[in-house]
This record gives sequence, structure tokens and C-alpha cells, in this order.
Amino acid sequence: MNIEEIEKIYERIQTAKSKANRTDKIYFTAVSKTRTVDEMKEAEKISWIDYFGENRVQEAESKKSVYGESKLKWRLIGHLQNNKVRKAVEIFDYIDSVDSVELALRINRVAGEFNKIIPVLIEVNTSGEASKTGINPEKFSELLDTVAQQENLSLQGLMTIAPITDSEIEIRKSFSNLRELRDSAKISTGLELPILSMGMSGDFELAILEGSTMIRIGTLLFGERIYNVK
Repeated sequence: MNIEEIEKIYERIQTAKSKANRTDKIYFTAVSKTRTVDEMKEAEKISWIDYFGENRVQEAESKKSVYGESKLKWRLIGHLQNNKVRKAVEIFDYIDSVDSVELALRINRVAGEFNKIIPVLIEVNTSGEASKTGINPEKFSELLDTVAQQENLSLQGLMTIAPITDSEIEIRKSFSNLRELRDSAKISTGLELPILSMGMSGDFELAILEGSTMIRIGTLLFGERIYNVK
């Protein structure tokens, strides 16, 4: 990790907050998929990093088995398959990618078997891109009602991924759409829903301007990923 580059990330967060006239805390999830345990332990030393974010259950399980004690909680930010729910409930502190009624009910049932209450986010596909996961905004209300009624789920807020585009207008629109869904959900459920998880390495400043309370940063923090090609 390059200390100067890490300091630049923090400065950019503060600058974006200032532009948005915000003084509230923005939580930082270090996206640690494909990163080594040693890299993650270096990230843990940075005082303003709040969570690790993993995309795959199996990879996270392997890392946690050797990581040891950690001051950071682990969030599942990638798509969760039904057959991985039991292991996800066992090893993650948060599940941020609830995107269907079926998945919500399964997580709730398994969490009950573990005698746990799992904090969750609903993932919404605000970009409209078929390649992205997340519930269609038109079906959001049904999923919201389902999650809010489950005794072993604690709904904390919403998550989205911006469209792949150079248009700041389209990116900000996807973020503002999530904020508006969250605001209406607060009214309908009476829940606080403090987490708006939106913004990644390429667009987190725009997300902050649109009200993000949690950003998910990988490449800027750790550097470019090197994938093993077989």
C-alpha cells in the first residue's frame, strides 16, 4: 500500500463531504476480494477503515480461517446464492446483497437456526443494466415489506452499483434514485435505515454528493488486482 495514495483517498472523501455540506460520518468498506490476508491486515491499521467487504462466501471463509482476531467486521457485498446462505450467515457480520424475497426468507430461516439476528441491506439495481444484480425498483416494495417483517433480519438500509458510463448525470441519477427509495422506505416502515451503500473507486465522490453513507473501495486502496490466469 502507498501511504500517500491512501491519504489522498481520505482527502477526497473530506472534499466531497465539504462540497455536499455534510459533517456526518461516511463508513468505509475495504473491498478485499482477491486480496491476501497480509494485505488485509495492512488495511486494518488504517484508522478510518470500518469494514472488510468480500464478494464470495468461499473466499471469505478461507481467509477468516487463518486471519485471527480482527477489529473490523466483515460484510458480504457480492451476490449470494441460495446454497451458500448457511455458510454466509455463519461467517459474515452483515449481508449487504439481499435482492429477492426467496433469499430474504432463506437468510431469516437459517439465522433463526443459528439464533442470530443478521443486519442486512437490500440491493437495488438502479442502473437498469442486466449484468448487475439487485432487485428491480418496481419490485422493491414487496421485498422491503418481506425483509421488514422477518424477526431474524435487521434492515439497515440499501445498496446499489452505478451504471458503467462516463456520464456523471446518469451515475448521480442511479444514486439519487436509491436515496429516494430509502427515504420513502423510512416513511413506510418507520425504520431509520441509516445506510446508503453506494460509491466505489471510480464514483465515490459523486455518491457522497448524493447522500451515500457508506462507500466500497478496493482498487484505490489496494492497487490494481492481479488475477491468476490458468
